[in-house]
Formats: sequence, structure tokens, C-alpha cells
Amino acid sequence: MSEGTHTVIGMDQWRPEPLPLFQTPEWVKVIGVFDLETTGVDVTTDRIVTAHVGLLDAGGAVIRARDWLADPGVAIPEGATAIHGITTDRARDEGRPAPEVVDEVVGALRALLDAGIPIVAYNAPYDFSLLKYEALRHGVGPIDDPSPVIDPLVVDKAYDRWRRGKRTLSVVAAHYSVRLEGAHEASADAVAAGRVAQALAERFAPWLPTTAGELHTRQIAWARAQAASLTDYFIQIGRLDPEDRLDGSWPIR
Repeated sequence: MSEGTHTVIGMDQWRPEPLPLFQTPEWVKVIGVFDLETTGVDVTTDRIVTAHVGLLDAGGAVIRARDWLADPGVAIPEGATAIHGITTDRARDEGRPAPEVVDEVVGALRALLDAGIPIVAYNAPYDFSLLKYEALRHGVGPIDDPSPVIDPLVVDKAYDRWRRGKRTLSVVAAHYSVRLEGAHEASADAVAAGRVAQALAERFAPWLPTTAGELHTRQIAWARAQAASLTDYFIQIGRLDPEDRLDGSWPIR
């Protein structure tokens, strides 16, 4: 080409550079799912009423599932019954002894973790912490440091921090086009949380860690930062005293 000239390329000659392809992380191929419905929200004193532990394949289909109904040994408050539908009478008539249920739930989760299968739990510190204190209460060896765990609540906040609105499972599931039928039933919530995790993995594949172990480690820092940010906000609006702090421990408190 001589100086001062240039070549014009017609549109029929132009070809765009291919965009890089990002594969979803390997951990989405098989994931465990876990959820509890309980007598209340205090992880140290409240009890398990129902539990679900299952497995999903890469397409979100249930390939294994187990459900438990426990007699928690205490009355189920009306407020809790209004959420999950289990009455004290039904739990006493149909539920199995709490120590047996806790032992089996712990065993099912241990089996998944021992196999290297990540466990999805929405707001993981609630379910894993309550299970820990139930295990201690009933003389069952607790799971003190479950890993790898995937918490769609923490991941969603990390990658879509500024989205307005609530971050309840039902709201987040709808945002990612995941159907949730029978909300606040342990099996329905567990499966929906697993499918939300898979949707997150697809949506944010270019930025997600490739292994469940690395994602687990990052969530520890994300959860701590999210709790700190929420603490500052609550102090600003007067919901917390300046000396109070939210616990950002994850995935168990």
C-alpha cells in the first residue's frame, strides 16, 4: 500500500472475531441440595421439623431425594406452622424421633461431602448452624466445617450487588426464571435453590471460579463483606446500635 492510501473492506469481506466461549463450572454437573423447615429462626434453640437432602443432575433434574418429618419434641409455634404447614399434632403422630432424623440427615450430608459433591443451601449458615446445634443436642457428631458449600444468596449478592428488591428464595428464583412450587416445603426449597445455583453458574460463567472448592473459599470473604455492609446500613437507619455487628461467618455460625 502506498503512503497516504488505505484499503476499504466491504461488509461481505468483514468477519467478526469469534467471542470466547465460557463453559459453566464442572461442579454444576452433580450437586447436592439441602433445606430444613423448623420451629423458628433461632439456630441455637429451635428444632428441625422437616428436612430434605437430594441430588440434581446438570439439567436440574432430581436424581436422588430423601425427606424427613421429625417430632421435634416441643410444640411447633403457630407462626412456624403458618409457614411450612406442619402442626404439632401431625409432627407427633407422623414424625420420627428427632435424634434419629438428625443422625440420618447428618449422615446423608456427610456422604455427599465425602464424595466431593458440593451442597447447595440457600442462606447456608441458617440450615447448617441449626443442624449443628440439633446434632449437639441429641448426641450426634456435628458437621463443624462443611465444604464445599454453595449458597446462591451469597453468590447472587456478590455478582448482582446493586439489584433492588428482596433476596428471598422465591424472589431470586423468579429473577432467574426458576420455578418454585410449594415454597417453604423443604424439598421444594432445596430443589429450587439448587436450580438457582445452576442458573447463576450459567449467567456468571466468565467470572465464577472453576471449582467448587475455590468458590467455597470466596464465599467466606463475600459473606463477611456483605454482613459488614448490611451492618453499616442498619446502623445508618437506626436499626442497629453502632456497637452491634451482624455475624458474617459462613457457611456455619
